[in-house]
Amino acid sequence: MYSKRFLLEIRLSHHAKLRMVERSITDEIILDLVEAGMTQYKDEKRLWIYKAYTDRNDNLLCIAVVIESVLVIKTVMHHFELEKK
Repeated sequence: MYSKRFLLEIRLSHHAKLRMVERSITDEIILDLVEAGMTQYKDEKRLWIYKAYTDRNDNLLCIAVVIESVLVIKTVMHHFELEKK
């Protein structure tokens, strides 16, 4: 997969792939999250990308991402809630 938004290849960790299977999250949803999700940066290289999907009943979906020479998706979460700042 490739992100036009970040201009980087997308790589999924083994852990993220396992969570995708457990939570019935497809590559298409991951790509949509990357390209159209809201972002919250932890620092210049680490962020969360999240989005609600009305056809799912598990609240926000979220991916934890690290920006390196590629966009690394470390994990995939559901029932996600933003932390209050």
